[in-house]
Amino acid sequence: MVSKVSIEQLLTVKESINELSELLIQVVEDGASIGFLPPLDPSAATLYWHNVLASDVILFVATMNDIIVGSVQLHLSTKANGTHRADIAKLMTHPNYRRNGIARSLMQKAEERAKEEERSLLVLDTREGDPSNLLYSSMGYIQAGRIPNYAISANGELHATIFYYKVIG
Repeated sequence: MVSKVSIEQLLTVKESINELSELLIQVVEDGASIGFLPPLDPSAATLYWHNVLASDVILFVATMNDIIVGSVQLHLSTKANGTHRADIAKLMTHPNYRRNGIARSLMQKAEERAKEEERSLLVLDTREGDPSNLLYSSMGYIQAGRIPNYAISANGELHATIFYYKVIG
């Protein structure tokens, strides 16, 4: 039986720091291209989460059975010419909980919040060939471009990134 996924905004990471750090470590270990390389030291993961929240960053987490199994960030542009846009960042689903609609639910919540924040354009990037490319395309994101050799993996291989956008308003 698949448990219900609950999505909520975290205003502080203090009470969830261990679960968030474990989530980050697990997705990096599984090969996610989110700015870190395995093995990710637990202290580095904790430091990352301690510094993630800011006035322009909205953090959502997905929980199943009271366990954090995913997260996504909405970064609101604060530039004078960019107050209509936001970036989707660090979409993560714990490897043991994939294929349960968690990433899609997180993305939908981020999009809803972007609309509440009167943002009409969302942008994001992801490694070429990752399963996330299929998710973003299925949700109406449009490929805007490809940059080769954008990110390096643990084995030293260079990977392209794909930039996407979606007009939501």
